[in-house]
Amino acid sequence: MSNAPKKKKRKAVILGLGLDSDGHKRITTGDNFALVGGTEETHERMTEKAIKINEKLKARGKQLEEVSREEFDDIAQEVGLKRHKPRRD
Repeated sequence: MSNAPKKKKRKAVILGLGLDSDGHKRITTGDNFALVGGTEETHERMTEKAIKINEKLKARGKQLEEVSREEFDDIAQEVGLKRHKPRRD
């Protein structure tokens, strides 16, 4: 029996944060996502995108922690998300 340390399995989670509010507290969790806040409309859109990302991952036969940043960006674009590019002042 080997005394070598066990390799920890990597886990990835999508965290969605809705910054707008209508006074209600909303939290939705799924297999690999947690969504917090937002108006009803914002929270619904975040949930839809997270579910679509999971569907795309499943179609590729992959888990979130198995895709590269570039592959995740491709999937995100496919479901209608855009990368935020901060302004440089």
